[in-house]
Amino acid sequence: MRTAWLECATGISGDMTLAALIDAGADPQVIRAAIQSLGLPDVRLRLETVIKGGFRSLQALVDHPEQHAHRHLADIQAIVQRSTLTTRQQSLALQMFQVIAEAEARVHGVPVETIHFHEVGAIDSIVDIVGVAVAFDLLQIERVICNAVPPGRGFVRIDHGICPVPTPGTAEILKGIPLAVVPVDAELTTPTGAAIVKVLADSFGPLPGMTIEAVGCGCGSMTFAQRANVLRVFIGTVPGNAQTESVTLLETTVDDVSGETVGYVRERLTTAGALDVWVVPVQMKKGRPGVIISCLCRPNLVAGLEQILFVQTGTLGVRRLQLERSVRQREAMTVQTVWGPVAGKRGWGAGAVPTFAPEFESCAAVAERVGVSLRDVYRAAEAAWLATSGAGEGAAHSQAHDHSNDHSHDHSHDHSHDHSHDHSHDHSHDHSHDHSHDHSHDHSHDHSHDHSHDHSHDRSHDHSHDHSHDHDHDHGGRA
Repeated sequence: MRTAWLECATGISGDMTLAALIDAGADPQVIRAAIQSLGLPDVRLRLETVIKGGFRSLQALVDHPEQHAHRHLADIQAIVQRSTLTTRQQSLALQMFQVIAEAEARVHGVPVETIHFHEVGAIDSIVDIVGVAVAFDLLQIERVICNAVPPGRGFVRIDHGICPVPTPGTAEILKGIPLAVVPVDAELTTPTGAAIVKVLADSFGPLPGMTIEAVGCGCGSMTFAQRANVLRVFIGTVPGNAQTESVTLLETTVDDVSGETVGYVRERLTTAGALDVWVVPVQMKKGRPGVIISCLCRPNLVAGLEQILFVQTGTLGVRRLQLERSVRQREAMTVQTVWGPVAGKRGWGAGAVPTFAPEFESCAAVAERVGVSLRDVYRAAEAAWLATSGAGEGAAHSQAHDHSNDHSHDHSHDHSHDHSHDHSHDHSHDHSHDHSHDHSHDHSHDHSHDHSHDHSHDRSHDHSHDHSHDHDHDHGGRA
């Protein structure tokens, strides 16, 4: 899994994170183009290589004309939504803004819609957040681990006067995040930096066992006497078998939307980065038929996906449940069959034999082009994978075991059904037809495809459905 580890030795801010991600390999020209699409006049991202505490690092600076206007959340959402950012990039950026808005609204005691931003409403903070969202997406980071965050100490002057560090807004965002003590009298972690950690970090801890591919160094504007004011990001791959990761289950139950709307919402959630989306019919109060729309996602995408559910369904509430799941290593791959290439996904690790699951769209395209059955394309793809890459001794053993069972079944049924009922038996008992038509392929298809599907979808679906169904009926409402 492609993993990033954030080393916040002297805190974290938006400009430090953006500089570190660019220094780690994110294309600055793509990021500049994304910033340009925001429509902010005369705004330019400038990068400089500087020395902090004796070490080289990159500094991100935003050049812009003086501005005095404060922006509300709706203003910033409009700026992001009219840009050329991808759906995922917009979702990441909007979630960071949402986190800051909710924190500011809480500490000032006003609704989120009426809060006007100070720091985050400034152009440089908008550029930092959008730049980080784009850079994070460009680097294709799947998981983020962060060390304990030092907020700093002392006092800092803000629009409301002199405040202790961490400031009220930053402290609100840092709830639930492990903190570290660094003896520096300064604001080491800004609200923007805290929001970045809140949205992107999947877990907290030391540098994991990983193969490092890149190290990016981004510095802050302050200089300390005995410390390099530098944020480092380590990017690489984490080896191993099953990976444990945190995911969020979002659910809402509705009975007043059309089937077309439900299908559209499912498509929007998937496009926005949901790991899985499913719909379950239920009977609601007063006997009305309804559906539960369930969405499994990474924690950093919660705000964007919740917004889709609220806007597109008109629901009055969305349930949220934090879950842990174990996943196997996986990768996309293409195999060559007699009818051409077929795309699929290979899974391995967690003490189980390797599996290969052909992609439906790829198999369907081949079946339609060549004029063969979809089932035959699936079998050919799986046979090609077994022939070229092999499933290892465990798979061979499993195949031999199932083969003997199939053989026994064939002998017990073949004599009585093969001649007189072959055609009808083929349609109603697919196992017999599969065995006689393609003895080895039938085994590999049933074993690998079903195992992958049950592991990644069915188990999480069953767990989440049971929970949401009980929860909905306990409260008897639409939330």
